[in-house]
Amino acid sequence: MGIKIGLRKRLALELFAREYSDLAHKHDLKVLFWECTLRCNLHCKHCGSDCRAVADAPDMSAEVFLKAVDTITPHVTPHDILVTLTGGEALLRPDLEHIGTELSHRGYRWGIVTNGMLLDDDKLKSLIGAGLSSITLSMDGFAESHNAIRRHPQSFDRAVTALRAITSTPRLNYDVVTCVTPENFAQLPKFKEFLIAEGCRAWRIFTIFPVGRAADDDSLQLSPTQYRELMEFISQTRKEGRIRLAYACEGFLGGYEAEVRDNFFGCMAGIGIAGIRIDGSISGCTSIRAHFDQGNIHHDNLWEVWSSRFERYRNREWCRKGVCAECKVWRYCHGNGMHLYNDNEELLLCNYNRLK
Repeated sequence: MGIKIGLRKRLALELFAREYSDLAHKHDLKVLFWECTLRCNLHCKHCGSDCRAVADAPDMSAEVFLKAVDTITPHVTPHDILVTLTGGEALLRPDLEHIGTELSHRGYRWGIVTNGMLLDDDKLKSLIGAGLSSITLSMDGFAESHNAIRRHPQSFDRAVTALRAITSTPRLNYDVVTCVTPENFAQLPKFKEFLIAEGCRAWRIFTIFPVGRAADDDSLQLSPTQYRELMEFISQTRKEGRIRLAYACEGFLGGYEAEVRDNFFGCMAGIGIAGIRIDGSISGCTSIRAHFDQGNIHHDNLWEVWSSRFERYRNREWCRKGVCAECKVWRYCHGNGMHLYNDNEELLLCNYNRLK
Protein backbone atom coordinates (compact mmCIF):
# COMPACT_ATOMS: atom_id res chain seq x y z
CA MET A 1 0.00 0.00 0.00
CA GLY A 2 1.41 3.36 0.97
CA ILE A 3 1.84 6.04 -1.68
CA LYS A 4 3.23 3.73 -4.35
CA ILE A 5 0.82 2.49 -6.99
CA GLY A 6 1.45 -1.07 -8.14
CA LEU A 7 0.95 -2.24 -11.70
CA ARG A 8 -2.33 -4.03 -11.04
CA LYS A 9 -3.80 -1.00 -9.31
CA ARG A 10 -2.57 1.34 -12.03
CA LEU A 11 -4.37 -0.76 -14.62
CA ALA A 12 -7.53 -0.61 -12.54
CA LEU A 13 -7.12 3.16 -12.22
CA GLU A 14 -6.82 3.47 -15.98
CA LEU A 15 -10.12 1.64 -16.39
CA PHE A 16 -11.75 3.86 -13.78
CA ALA A 17 -10.42 7.00 -15.48
CA ARG A 18 -12.36 6.01 -18.60
CA GLU A 19 -15.45 5.20 -16.55
CA TYR A 20 -15.23 8.57 -14.79
CA SER A 21 -15.04 10.34 -18.16
CA ASP A 22 -18.19 8.53 -19.24
CA LEU A 23 -19.95 9.49 -16.01
CA ALA A 24 -19.03 13.14 -16.53
CA HIS A 25 -20.38 12.98 -20.07
CA LYS A 26 -23.69 11.39 -19.03
CA HIS A 27 -24.01 13.35 -15.73
CA ASP A 28 -26.96 11.36 -14.43
CA LEU A 29 -28.21 12.98 -11.23
CA LYS A 30 -28.00 10.55 -8.29
CA VAL A 31 -27.90 12.73 -5.16
CA LEU A 32 -29.45 16.13 -4.45
CA PHE A 33 -28.32 17.89 -1.27
CA TRP A 34 -30.44 20.65 0.21
CA GLU A 35 -29.02 22.99 2.83
CA CYS A 36 -32.44 23.39 4.42
CA THR A 37 -31.32 25.61 7.32
CA LEU A 38 -28.23 27.33 8.67
CA ARG A 39 -29.64 27.28 12.20
CA CYS A 40 -27.85 24.92 14.56
CA ASN A 41 -28.06 23.91 18.20
CA LEU A 42 -24.28 23.39 18.39
CA HIS A 43 -21.31 25.62 17.62
CA CYS A 44 -18.74 23.17 16.29
CA LYS A 45 -15.12 24.21 15.95
CA HIS A 46 -14.83 22.71 12.46
CA CYS A 47 -18.13 23.84 10.90
CA GLY A 48 -17.57 24.47 7.21
CA SER A 49 -20.79 26.46 6.95
CA ASP A 50 -20.16 28.56 10.08
CA CYS A 51 -23.70 27.79 11.32
CA ARG A 52 -25.26 29.54 14.32
CA ALA A 53 -28.22 29.30 16.67
CA VAL A 54 -29.67 32.37 14.93
CA ALA A 55 -28.70 32.25 11.28
CA ASP A 56 -28.19 35.33 9.12
CA ALA A 57 -30.09 33.62 6.30
CA PRO A 58 -33.71 32.53 6.89
CA ASP A 59 -34.81 28.97 6.14
CA MET A 60 -36.00 28.42 2.59
CA SER A 61 -39.67 27.51 2.41
CA ALA A 62 -40.54 23.91 1.65
CA GLU A 63 -42.70 25.04 -1.25
CA VAL A 64 -39.83 26.81 -3.00
CA PHE A 65 -37.61 23.75 -2.68
CA LEU A 66 -40.31 21.31 -3.81
CA LYS A 67 -41.08 23.50 -6.82
CA ALA A 68 -37.40 23.17 -7.82
CA VAL A 69 -37.57 19.39 -7.34
CA ASP A 70 -40.63 19.30 -9.59
CA THR A 71 -38.54 20.62 -12.50
CA ILE A 72 -36.45 17.45 -12.27
CA THR A 73 -39.20 14.87 -11.81
CA PRO A 74 -40.41 14.51 -15.44
CA HIS A 75 -36.86 13.79 -16.63
CA VAL A 76 -35.67 11.19 -14.11
CA THR A 77 -36.70 8.06 -12.26
CA PRO A 78 -37.27 9.65 -8.83
CA HIS A 79 -36.52 6.47 -6.86
CA ASP A 80 -33.01 6.48 -8.35
CA ILE A 81 -32.27 9.82 -6.67
CA LEU A 82 -31.54 10.38 -2.98
CA VAL A 83 -32.50 13.81 -1.62
CA THR A 84 -30.43 14.59 1.48
CA LEU A 85 -31.36 17.39 3.86
CA THR A 86 -28.38 19.03 5.55
CA GLY A 87 -27.78 22.14 7.62
CA GLY A 88 -27.07 23.60 10.02
CA GLU A 89 -29.14 21.03 11.86
CA ALA A 90 -31.97 19.70 9.72
CA LEU A 91 -34.01 18.56 12.73
CA LEU A 92 -34.54 22.18 13.77
CA ARG A 93 -37.05 22.50 10.93
CA PRO A 94 -40.58 21.90 12.29
CA ASP A 95 -41.83 20.91 8.82
CA LEU A 96 -39.33 18.11 8.23
CA GLU A 97 -41.99 15.37 8.15
CA HIS A 98 -44.07 17.45 5.73
CA ILE A 99 -41.09 17.83 3.40
CA GLY A 100 -40.28 14.13 3.64
CA THR A 101 -43.86 13.12 2.94
CA GLU A 102 -43.98 15.36 -0.14
CA LEU A 103 -40.71 13.93 -1.45
CA SER A 104 -41.97 10.39 -0.84
CA HIS A 105 -45.21 11.12 -2.68
CA ARG A 106 -43.11 12.24 -5.63
CA GLY A 107 -41.21 8.94 -5.50
CA TYR A 108 -37.89 10.23 -4.12
CA ARG A 109 -35.86 8.58 -1.41
CA TRP A 110 -34.77 11.07 1.22
CA GLY A 111 -32.42 11.28 4.16
CA ILE A 112 -30.89 13.67 6.67
CA VAL A 113 -27.54 14.53 8.22
CA THR A 114 -27.82 15.24 11.95
CA ASN A 115 -25.79 15.88 15.08
CA GLY A 116 -28.30 13.81 17.04
CA MET A 117 -29.21 16.46 19.61
CA LEU A 118 -32.93 16.19 18.80
CA LEU A 119 -33.13 12.58 17.69
CA ASP A 120 -34.71 9.91 19.88
CA ASP A 121 -36.95 6.90 19.30
CA ASP A 122 -40.14 8.93 18.92
CA LYS A 123 -38.64 11.45 16.50
CA LEU A 124 -37.05 8.73 14.40
CA LYS A 125 -40.37 6.86 14.17
CA SER A 126 -42.05 10.08 13.06
CA LEU A 127 -39.44 10.63 10.35
CA ILE A 128 -39.68 7.05 9.13
CA GLY A 129 -43.44 7.48 8.97
CA ALA A 130 -42.77 10.35 6.56
CA GLY A 131 -40.62 8.08 4.38
CA LEU A 132 -37.10 8.62 5.76
CA SER A 133 -34.78 6.08 4.16
CA SER A 134 -31.29 7.11 5.29
CA ILE A 135 -29.59 9.02 8.07
CA THR A 136 -26.06 10.15 8.84
CA LEU A 137 -25.12 10.78 12.47
CA SER A 138 -22.07 12.79 13.52
CA MET A 139 -20.00 11.40 16.41
CA ASP A 140 -16.46 12.65 16.96
CA GLY A 141 -15.10 10.18 19.47
CA PHE A 142 -15.88 9.81 23.16
CA ALA A 143 -17.44 12.42 25.43
CA GLU A 144 -14.40 14.58 26.16
CA SER A 145 -13.29 15.07 22.56
CA HIS A 146 -16.80 15.04 21.05
CA ASN A 147 -18.15 17.64 23.50
CA ALA A 148 -15.03 19.78 23.05
CA ILE A 149 -15.25 19.99 19.28
CA ARG A 150 -19.06 20.30 19.34
CA ARG A 151 -18.93 22.86 22.18
CA HIS A 152 -21.84 21.41 24.14
CA PRO A 153 -21.58 19.39 27.38
CA GLN A 154 -24.50 17.09 26.49
CA SER A 155 -23.75 16.55 22.82
CA PHE A 156 -22.11 13.12 23.25
CA ASP A 157 -24.89 11.72 25.44
CA ARG A 158 -27.50 12.96 22.98
CA ALA A 159 -25.58 11.42 20.08
CA VAL A 160 -25.46 8.07 21.90
CA THR A 161 -29.24 8.22 22.39
CA ALA A 162 -29.62 8.91 18.68
CA LEU A 163 -27.22 6.09 17.77
CA ARG A 164 -29.22 3.57 19.82
CA ALA A 165 -32.45 4.67 18.18
CA ILE A 166 -30.87 4.29 14.75
CA THR A 167 -29.22 0.91 15.29
CA SER A 168 -32.42 -0.57 16.71
CA THR A 169 -34.45 0.42 13.64
CA PRO A 170 -34.63 -2.36 11.02
CA ARG A 171 -33.99 -1.68 7.34
CA LEU A 172 -32.75 1.87 7.87
CA ASN A 173 -29.72 2.88 5.83
CA TYR A 174 -27.33 4.81 8.03
CA ASP A 175 -23.76 5.58 8.91
CA VAL A 176 -21.86 7.32 11.67
CA VAL A 177 -19.38 9.97 10.55
CA THR A 178 -16.34 10.96 12.58
CA CYS A 179 -14.19 14.00 11.95
CA VAL A 180 -10.68 12.99 12.99
CA THR A 181 -8.46 15.57 14.67
CA PRO A 182 -5.24 15.30 16.70
CA GLU A 183 -7.45 15.35 19.82
CA ASN A 184 -9.41 12.19 19.01
CA PHE A 185 -6.91 10.44 16.75
CA ALA A 186 -5.52 8.11 19.44
CA GLN A 187 -9.06 7.10 20.49
CA LEU A 188 -10.00 5.57 17.14
CA PRO A 189 -9.29 1.90 17.99
CA LYS A 190 -11.35 2.11 21.22
CA PHE A 191 -14.05 4.15 19.54
CA LYS A 192 -14.29 1.48 16.85
CA GLU A 193 -14.93 -1.12 19.55
CA PHE A 194 -17.54 1.15 21.13
CA LEU A 195 -19.42 1.50 17.83
CA ILE A 196 -19.32 -2.24 17.21
CA ALA A 197 -20.60 -2.93 20.73
CA GLU A 198 -23.48 -0.50 20.10
CA GLY A 199 -24.45 -2.49 17.01
CA CYS A 200 -23.24 0.10 14.49
CA ARG A 201 -22.66 -1.44 11.06
CA ALA A 202 -21.39 1.52 9.02
CA TRP A 203 -18.77 4.15 9.87
CA ARG A 204 -17.27 6.91 7.76
CA ILE A 205 -14.20 8.97 8.63
CA PHE A 206 -13.48 12.53 7.55
CA THR A 207 -10.47 14.71 8.01
CA ILE A 208 -11.08 18.44 8.31
CA PHE A 209 -10.44 20.75 5.39
CA PRO A 210 -9.65 24.46 5.97
CA VAL A 211 -13.03 26.07 5.23
CA GLY A 212 -15.44 27.99 7.48
CA ARG A 213 -14.44 27.99 11.14
CA ALA A 214 -11.68 25.46 10.42
CA ALA A 215 -9.94 27.80 7.98
CA ASP A 216 -7.73 29.42 10.62
CA ASP A 217 -7.48 26.59 13.16
CA ASP A 218 -4.41 24.49 12.45
CA SER A 219 -5.00 22.50 15.64
CA LEU A 220 -7.69 20.54 13.78
CA GLN A 221 -5.27 19.21 11.16
CA LEU A 222 -3.51 15.85 11.41
CA SER A 223 0.22 15.72 10.89
CA PRO A 224 1.45 13.85 7.79
CA THR A 225 2.50 10.94 10.04
CA GLN A 226 -0.92 10.79 11.68
CA TYR A 227 -2.60 11.00 8.30
CA ARG A 228 -0.68 7.99 7.01
CA GLU A 229 -1.41 6.09 10.22
CA LEU A 230 -5.10 6.93 9.74
CA MET A 231 -5.04 5.34 6.29
CA GLU A 232 -3.44 2.22 7.79
CA PHE A 233 -6.09 2.10 10.52
CA ILE A 234 -8.92 2.34 7.98
CA SER A 235 -7.36 -0.27 5.73
CA GLN A 236 -6.84 -2.72 8.60
CA THR A 237 -10.35 -2.18 9.96
CA ARG A 238 -11.83 -2.91 6.54
CA LYS A 239 -9.87 -6.15 6.38
CA GLU A 240 -11.25 -7.20 9.77
CA GLY A 241 -14.79 -6.97 8.38
CA ARG A 242 -16.44 -6.23 11.74
CA ILE A 243 -17.74 -2.80 10.73
CA ARG A 244 -18.02 -1.17 7.30
CA LEU A 245 -15.53 1.67 7.47
CA ALA A 246 -14.67 4.05 4.64
CA TYR A 247 -12.72 7.26 4.24
CA ALA A 248 -14.59 10.27 2.87
CA CYS A 249 -14.24 11.72 -0.63
CA GLU A 250 -11.37 14.05 0.23
CA GLY A 251 -9.16 13.36 -2.76
CA PHE A 252 -6.81 10.92 -4.46
CA LEU A 253 -4.77 8.72 -2.10
CA GLY A 254 -2.21 6.96 -4.28
CA GLY A 255 -1.61 3.37 -3.22
CA TYR A 256 -4.40 3.59 -0.66
CA GLU A 257 -6.99 3.88 -3.41
CA ALA A 258 -9.56 1.06 -3.13
CA GLU A 259 -7.96 0.14 0.22
CA VAL A 260 -9.77 2.73 2.36
CA ARG A 261 -12.89 3.26 0.23
CA ASP A 262 -15.13 0.96 -1.76
CA ASN A 263 -14.31 2.76 -5.00
CA PHE A 264 -11.54 4.76 -6.59
CA PHE A 265 -11.61 8.50 -5.99
CA GLY A 266 -13.58 10.66 -8.36
CA CYS A 267 -15.25 13.90 -7.30
CA MET A 268 -18.91 13.47 -8.27
CA ALA A 269 -19.91 17.09 -7.60
CA GLY A 270 -21.69 18.34 -10.70
CA ILE A 271 -21.40 14.88 -12.27
CA GLY A 272 -23.80 12.82 -10.17
CA ILE A 273 -24.36 15.23 -7.28
CA ALA A 274 -26.04 18.63 -7.06
CA GLY A 275 -26.55 20.90 -4.09
CA ILE A 276 -28.93 23.72 -3.24
CA ARG A 277 -27.68 26.15 -0.61
CA ILE A 278 -29.78 28.15 1.82
CA ASP A 279 -30.03 31.14 -0.53
CA GLY A 280 -31.11 28.97 -3.47
CA SER A 281 -27.68 28.83 -5.13
CA ILE A 282 -27.19 25.71 -7.25
CA SER A 283 -23.82 24.07 -6.73
CA GLY A 284 -22.21 20.69 -7.18
CA CYS A 285 -22.40 19.88 -3.46
CA THR A 286 -23.28 21.79 -0.31
CA SER A 287 -19.75 21.15 1.00
CA ILE A 288 -18.47 23.49 -1.72
CA ARG A 289 -18.37 26.94 -0.12
CA ALA A 290 -16.42 28.75 -2.86
CA HIS A 291 -18.14 30.56 -5.72
CA PHE A 292 -18.71 27.73 -8.17
CA ASP A 293 -22.46 28.33 -8.33
CA GLN A 294 -24.24 27.51 -11.57
CA GLY A 295 -27.52 29.31 -10.98
CA ASN A 296 -30.20 29.91 -8.38
CA ILE A 297 -33.55 28.15 -8.01
CA HIS A 298 -35.26 31.50 -7.33
CA HIS A 299 -34.79 32.48 -10.97
CA ASP A 300 -33.42 29.39 -12.78
CA ASN A 301 -34.95 26.04 -13.70
CA LEU A 302 -33.01 23.43 -11.70
CA TRP A 303 -33.27 20.77 -14.39
CA GLU A 304 -32.09 23.14 -17.12
CA VAL A 305 -29.13 24.18 -14.98
CA TRP A 306 -28.22 20.56 -14.31
CA SER A 307 -28.54 19.64 -17.97
CA SER A 308 -26.74 22.53 -19.61
CA ARG A 309 -24.28 24.05 -17.13
CA PHE A 310 -21.70 22.61 -14.69
CA GLU A 311 -18.96 22.66 -17.37
CA ARG A 312 -16.30 23.60 -14.80
CA TYR A 313 -17.25 20.53 -12.79
CA ARG A 314 -17.29 18.13 -15.72
CA ASN A 315 -14.12 19.36 -17.40
CA ARG A 316 -11.47 20.00 -14.78
CA GLU A 317 -8.62 21.09 -17.06
CA TRP A 318 -8.70 24.50 -15.37
CA CYS A 319 -7.42 22.79 -12.20
CA ARG A 320 -4.18 21.75 -13.90
CA LYS A 321 -2.08 24.47 -12.29
CA GLY A 322 0.02 25.03 -9.18
CA VAL A 323 0.87 21.73 -7.49
CA CYS A 324 -1.36 19.96 -10.02
CA ALA A 325 0.38 21.36 -13.11
CA GLU A 326 2.93 18.58 -13.55
CA CYS A 327 1.36 15.95 -11.28
CA LYS A 328 1.86 12.40 -12.54
CA VAL A 329 -1.48 11.20 -11.17
CA TRP A 330 -3.59 14.02 -12.63
CA ARG A 331 -5.59 11.69 -14.85
CA TYR A 332 -6.76 9.77 -11.77
CA CYS A 333 -7.40 12.81 -9.55
CA HIS A 334 -8.48 15.79 -11.71
CA GLY A 335 -7.36 18.20 -9.02
CA ASN A 336 -9.05 16.68 -5.92
CA GLY A 337 -12.56 17.43 -4.67
CA MET A 338 -14.21 20.70 -5.69
CA HIS A 339 -14.81 21.51 -2.01
CA LEU A 340 -11.03 21.90 -1.57
CA TYR A 341 -10.87 25.07 -3.71
CA ASN A 342 -11.25 28.65 -2.56
CA ASP A 343 -12.84 31.64 -4.32
CA ASN A 344 -9.57 32.28 -6.17
CA GLU A 345 -9.70 28.74 -7.60
CA GLU A 346 -6.67 27.75 -5.55
CA LEU A 347 -6.31 24.24 -4.11
CA LEU A 348 -6.35 24.40 -0.30
CA LEU A 349 -5.11 20.90 0.44
CA CYS A 350 -3.73 17.88 -1.44
CA ASN A 351 -3.86 14.65 0.55
CA TYR A 352 -1.81 12.78 -2.04
CA ASN A 353 1.09 15.16 -1.39
CA ARG A 354 0.34 14.91 2.32
CA LEU A 355 0.93 11.16 2.17
CA LYS A 356 4.24 11.64 0.41
